[in-house]
Amino acid sequence: MSSYSVRVLTHQPVRLALTAGGMALCVLLMLFLLAIYQAVSDGSVEYVRRSNADLWILQKNATNILRSTSVLSRDQEGALASIEGIGVVTPVLLQLPTVHAKGKAATIFLAGYNPHRGLGGPPMIAEGRGVQSDGDIVLDRSFAARMQVRPGDTVQIQDRDLRVVGLSAGTNAFVIQYAFVTFNTARAILGFPGIVTCYLVKAAPGVSLVDLRRRIEQAMTGVAVYPQPDFLANNIRETENGFLPILYVVALIGTVVLTIILSLLLTINILERRKDFAVMKMIGAGKFFLPTIVLEQATLITLAGCGGAFVLFWPAAQSVEWFFPEIAVVASFWHAALVLAIAGAVGVFSALISIRRVRQIYPMEVFE
Repeated sequence: MSSYSVRVLTHQPVRLALTAGGMALCVLLMLFLLAIYQAVSDGSVEYVRRSNADLWILQKNATNILRSTSVLSRDQEGALASIEGIGVVTPVLLQLPTVHAKGKAATIFLAGYNPHRGLGGPPMIAEGRGVQSDGDIVLDRSFAARMQVRPGDTVQIQDRDLRVVGLSAGTNAFVIQYAFVTFNTARAILGFPGIVTCYLVKAAPGVSLVDLRRRIEQAMTGVAVYPQPDFLANNIRETENGFLPILYVVALIGTVVLTIILSLLLTINILERRKDFAVMKMIGAGKFFLPTIVLEQATLITLAGCGGAFVLFWPAAQSVEWFFPEIAVVASFWHAALVLAIAGAVGVFSALISIRRVRQIYPMEVFE
């Protein structure tokens, strides 16, 4: 890196600080978008991913539990249990009631399941214990922080008191969070005892899932049977369809703004040093010497902006999670590498835009 490039940039320290700060904010925005998307992706599908089920049975034409409606009959459990090859079958009832606690109210994605069958419960218990009996409830830890409740406190759903016995992790879907109760409690809250959202099936040891799926489809009408990997893929696709377009638009806007800011600074530097560049051309500077200087300046600003963003990210993320518990941030090395690559590409592209000005400088301008 030439000392000339450094001198040009540091000659206007305020301008350099503003440009590097603007780049840092754009990079920070990209890092936040990726981290929030990762958290939403994990929180939306972790329940499905860790369900321990081999097959999911829903109403026909329902493909997921995030944005599909599935209504099955409670009576179908007996028919399922009689099918050869099924080891465990358990109903799950999903609904969206309002939780009241300490003068606050919020909607929760409530899952009612049988805690004694090992299917359909919280993916991870972060604090306390799981549901054991009617009257117990496990809340997502982000939801609990927002409502300011802890294990041992009581919350109300439809004037029904429920004791918070644990907090779950991997259940924050950003716009809504999961909670877990027994199937009987969920059925009482809903008020329609014969309704089930879906059935989770665990095959008996040694049973072919392909054959078991075919037997279930032959024995029952109006249902769709999904193997665990397929059902997980369906829910991931729904998550991406709902969130990725927003991510792309905001990231694109940030990238365009970043390119404009950097291109303007580099162009201004070239115009201010126009005579210096003319002198360099007059004394025989090589064809790539001046473009290399512009590229070096872009690289220095990019590195300064990215460095600032990486330093600010963790304190900023912790502050956001402190003030807004429902916003989870999950970052990784790959996120940093991706954003660094994007910022590098923006730096190179901005330099190429500005280099056109260098080509318009003629050696004879020295004598003007």
